[in-house]
Amino acid sequence: MYELVSQLLMYGDLPKDSILFRLGEIFGRFQAGGDRTELVRDINTQVKRILMVATDYGFDDNLWHNYLTFVLMMSENPFSITCEKTGASEGSVNGLVQRDFDIFRELFDYDFSGIEEALGISCFTQISDYRAIEKKELMYNRSVSEKVRALSKKLEEARDGKAFFDAVTGFYRDYGVGMFGLNRAFRIDEKPEGGILFRPINNMDTVMLDDLVGYELQKKKLVDNTEAFVQGRRANNVLLFGDSGTGKSTSIKAIVNQYYDDGLRMIEIYKHQFRYLSTVIAEIKNRNYRFIIYMDDLSFEEFEIEYKFLKAVIEGGVETKPENILIYATSNRRHLIKESWNDRNDQDSANDRHHSDTVEEKLSLVNRFGVTINYSKPTQKEYFDIVIHLARRAGVTMPDEELKAEANKWELAHGGISGRTAEQFVSYLASQVEAFR
Repeated sequence: MYELVSQLLMYGDLPKDSILFRLGEIFGRFQAGGDRTELVRDINTQVKRILMVATDYGFDDNLWHNYLTFVLMMSENPFSITCEKTGASEGSVNGLVQRDFDIFRELFDYDFSGIEEALGISCFTQISDYRAIEKKELMYNRSVSEKVRALSKKLEEARDGKAFFDAVTGFYRDYGVGMFGLNRAFRIDEKPEGGILFRPINNMDTVMLDDLVGYELQKKKLVDNTEAFVQGRRANNVLLFGDSGTGKSTSIKAIVNQYYDDGLRMIEIYKHQFRYLSTVIAEIKNRNYRFIIYMDDLSFEEFEIEYKFLKAVIEGGVETKPENILIYATSNRRHLIKESWNDRNDQDSANDRHHSDTVEEKLSLVNRFGVTINYSKPTQKEYFDIVIHLARRAGVTMPDEELKAEANKWELAHGGISGRTAEQFVSYLASQVEAFR
């Protein structure tokens, strides 16, 4: 194995702490007559790491094959990124990559019996026919798991090197490579040494637009803009504003779920991270995806100046804003920035001589969102309609009139009428039904 791993070219830039790199190094020590106790300990450590990856992603059957497939899916290199954009085309680089794929085929079929017999272990045999205990419906990474296991089966069944090549490059073309190919939503973390790191959101809500009752005009407006975006047509940044609990954030999540297969991805960014907006855009502007930079519950106090960074990014400076990036934001404030009565006074020598200019600067941020969608609080009739719809979908059979009466009591004690209140009420009813089954 050490010789095989060391011969990788395009896929050879493995982190030194990666499982494949460590196993190659361990097998090299085995061939050189290394200490048996240390070898067994180090092999067990790497097999445990494979099991941890399998638990995180719900791998099953042959975990060694699943792991190697995962490595191929996550390897961002010039070849895989080119395949993501245009598919595999003819060229001399294909010959070099084909050699790498031949090595992975050998790793797929690697015979571990020799080292197992010599060291008195059986861990590789055990993970080659593994049955996961965890229920699939509880997995946070179900989408990733399904893709890995499906491609792993294709690679197992590949008759020759060309079939292996076609399976991997076909995946790159259809889904992409790396974390952006496997996941639909991300956050960013700040590195201690500076810069940013993308983190997949593995437990994103699987809500769809049909799950949001009502707000048909609002949803259509959002869908029309997003469809234009994913189809490469002109589209606008979007601001969803209105009362809390009306489904603004839910609509954004549902849009991402609905258009994931069309290459739509979402990056959630918080207000204190706005100084990294330019860095985020630089990282994603050349990828073959459409990105929504999502800002939830966006608002600014009078003393906060982060909105200036946002204005600059939305409008663009010398560099044109990339066509594969839009900003979607939600807010309870129509104008995003807190306004005071003093803003109405044009002359005030105490602070700013021309308050009208200040007001105009604040309002100009909202004007940079080409589409604004109002999610207002539902009427009582709309609230009852939402409750009845959600209750029937949850299997609650309480008569409509009784359901309305109880829903009315609930909203009076739980923050007033809203879609969120209706959902919380129905969740409570459903839990009571389940408790008495």
